[in-house]
Amino acid sequence: MSGLALLCFLLLNTGVHGFKISPRFLNNLLNRGSLTHQDITERAILNITAQVCRSLALSEGKDFSFPSLTATAVATACEASKSSKNFIRTINKIKSNNWQIDIFKALSAPHHCDNEKITEGQKLITDGLSVVKGANKQKNFASAISRLGNIFHTLQDFYSHSNWVEIGNRFPNTNLIRGKISVEDIAAKTRATCRNCNGDDCKDNILEDILDNNILTSGYFSVNPFAKPPGKCSHGNFPDSTALLEPKGGINKDTKDSSHGHLHEQAANMAIAATSELLEDVRGAAGDRQFLEMMGLFKGKPLCFCVDTTGSMSDDIEAVRTVTSAIIDSKLGTEDEPSVYILVPFNDPDFGPLIRTTDPNIFKGYLNSLSANGGGDFPEMSLSALQLALTGSPPNSEIYVFTDATAKDEHLRNPVIALIEQTKSVVTFMITGGLGFRRRRQADSNQQQSLRMARSDAQLYRDLAQTSGGQAVEVSKGQLLEAINILTESTSSSQIVLLQAARTPAKAENFTFAVDESVQNLTVYITGTSVDFTLLSPSGVIQNGGNTTGSSVISSRSVGNLQTFQLRTEPGVWEIRMDSTNPYTLKVVGESSIDFLFDFIEESNGLFEGFSLIENRPTAGRNASLLVTLIGSDIATVTEVTLVESSGSGQVNGTVETQGGGEYIVRFARIPSVEFVVLVKGQNNNTITRASSGVFQRQSTTSLRASVLTVSIDDSDTDLEPGAKKSFPFSVMTTGGGGNFMIRATNDQGFTLDFPSSLLLDDKGSANGTVNITAPANTLSGAGVTLTIEAVAPGNADTNYAVLRLTVLSTVTDFTQPMCHLVNLQANCSDNCSQSMWELSVQVTDGANGTGVDSVTLREGTGTLNITMANNTENSTSVSYVASCCSPDVQLVAVDQVGNVEICSYSETSVSSVKLRKS
Repeated sequence: MSGLALLCFLLLNTGVHGFKISPRFLNNLLNRGSLTHQDITERAILNITAQVCRSLALSEGKDFSFPSLTATAVATACEASKSSKNFIRTINKIKSNNWQIDIFKALSAPHHCDNEKITEGQKLITDGLSVVKGANKQKNFASAISRLGNIFHTLQDFYSHSNWVEIGNRFPNTNLIRGKISVEDIAAKTRATCRNCNGDDCKDNILEDILDNNILTSGYFSVNPFAKPPGKCSHGNFPDSTALLEPKGGINKDTKDSSHGHLHEQAANMAIAATSELLEDVRGAAGDRQFLEMMGLFKGKPLCFCVDTTGSMSDDIEAVRTVTSAIIDSKLGTEDEPSVYILVPFNDPDFGPLIRTTDPNIFKGYLNSLSANGGGDFPEMSLSALQLALTGSPPNSEIYVFTDATAKDEHLRNPVIALIEQTKSVVTFMITGGLGFRRRRQADSNQQQSLRMARSDAQLYRDLAQTSGGQAVEVSKGQLLEAINILTESTSSSQIVLLQAARTPAKAENFTFAVDESVQNLTVYITGTSVDFTLLSPSGVIQNGGNTTGSSVISSRSVGNLQTFQLRTEPGVWEIRMDSTNPYTLKVVGESSIDFLFDFIEESNGLFEGFSLIENRPTAGRNASLLVTLIGSDIATVTEVTLVESSGSGQVNGTVETQGGGEYIVRFARIPSVEFVVLVKGQNNNTITRASSGVFQRQSTTSLRASVLTVSIDDSDTDLEPGAKKSFPFSVMTTGGGGNFMIRATNDQGFTLDFPSSLLLDDKGSANGTVNITAPANTLSGAGVTLTIEAVAPGNADTNYAVLRLTVLSTVTDFTQPMCHLVNLQANCSDNCSQSMWELSVQVTDGANGTGVDSVTLREGTGTLNITMANNTENSTSVSYVASCCSPDVQLVAVDQVGNVEICSYSETSVSSVKLRKS
């Protein structure tokens, strides 16, 4: 077995080195309460997020009770309970990227602070931190959270693999997150650091002079025997072969059973504190509200529109303006107020830019500035705009595309589907004018042929809508406003899907769905022409589609090919019979706090089991595992998980294993060979009544596919330098037949790409390729670009992809924090604090060689802050603050242009009346 093959075998069967990666239920059983990278990461995230929400609440004069450290509890405390799904998804993504370092960088000593490569590990951390801060500044949150997981692993391993804890340190090494600052004294390569362990007892194997003189060292690690430098410590424990060489043993603290397992708890707690410290630094650079947005915590759903701006769209644009104003005004100040507003205009040949704002009035201004003009030939750049919207919107967004034209960029169909599958966003197409009237007006062919072409043109949009769980609504231009109102008036952050199906070709079919006591606003959506239905309620009331009087239907509306019915919410099992010879889609939604999150995972086998998220399609023809997270209830349980064909009645049942904390691993013997959705059923013990058994049902919106292809790419180094070309090696593997596989690569920013057009694979073989990408020299630092690499089997029989989130980052040379200089502090406080005031003035500078002060914000204090930003010559920012003596403390956050942060704290109580002048 080759060294690389041996390594891969050991990785998948041991969990490698570093705090282990065990899932919750195995961790306590096998490691006797040891903390994993996942535990450490999650605890730090929940702690700092709660601190951020506390700070915001206090600044608004609200009370804040510190929650238990669960994602659901923290989201609720942050008044963002409806975004629990996004918050959990973000945490899982960060934890998965943390785990990936053990897969892709297992032999890289700096990534684990092994082999005394601590300075190199520090550079990985600080370089990654620069990426996170730069990405956040450009609201490129997907790149930021991906990189966080990578650098967390290296930071956490420092405390497990080095002797920082053994030296007696009680606080994290802050220098690890500060660029160009020495970590501490690291042992020279010729200096001995360890002696042999006393049998299995390694408690005293680090030499006294190393500990007494605060000399840093870390254990050497290798899966292949090699001669480590004389006298050096080993990592220790299987599969580290250096532990068998003099001096024997090891010093790692990965688990309680490790060589230095007696210090595992101290090292793990230190790692939690260090991870929290790094997150505090990210928080300071981003600001509290933007930090929460990065973590996926916001009150309402994003509102995202892609709008065709060609000449024939003037009426449509006016309808979008009208309905957007109505949505904004009706939801302003409510828990469903959109968290962010996103607009992507498109025509031909242009699309974008993506406009993103949290200010509803600014968004209205953007919409008002849109003008309809031009058009040329019929098709437009609709998929390019949608691709940009999918990469620029948070996961689980609802995106509306308005157009009366076909897609000129149909080649982006698969990359768009890949992004839909990854983000699980819902895309609804609002198609006006018959989707062919411009072509019909210009064409010389007969009307019937043009009509057939128009119907064919619309099928692409129908396919994309079905994949995402959205709808393709076809209306006249005069009906658009009514149709938008129908779809958006029921939009809620707590909307859940009970049932979704599409039938092409159509057939008469019965569907059932269970409604539990927690469901409200039960609504049915049907798209298609001449579609009828019969509805049977749990109490036996029969409802025909054409009759809504005195029945289970509260109200019904119909426009274009869209029918919608609001039902009386009656718990129990409902049945709906669809009667149509025409294609149709059926969707039943409601509102409930109970929902679920899912990801296909790749499990490792062995004592220390763990898993990583599968970022593309799962492998067809094999068994598969699904991680399901139930949210919205502490007592509800999942009992069944089924993969259901999207366009048929076939299904595959899974075996459900509880992990604790609302998590379940579901294993399937096979995956459907066609598109499928995930159906979850369970028991809500809190809603058992005489009318209801407490059974609930939820379904995923996104349709998924399996593939015999796997496209793999290392995502641990995703930085681009403006103006420079960067290469990304990738591999394609098939578990099926071989042949010439087409390769396509696209990106959402139009950056220059170079890649092989095809790869030749043997049966059940693999091949390697490289994609080169170049960001223009004028690209903003921190900007994101999403690279999609697609492999297509011969005859278009199958396809799979890899999606890489890249960050453009200019070289960072400023690692110095801004400085606060107190100029004046005056207080005249009396016993009646409400009748007296205090004030201070501060100068904030960034040094002669700094990048300059970017912002000064108020973190603590309820007074009035006034800021005069620095000019180009002075590089100094003036800050004044006035507050009531009832608010005696203030904390200022100063940030420079590259995200270096300084926290400046002052208090009226420290000086009763003092005047300071700058020298």
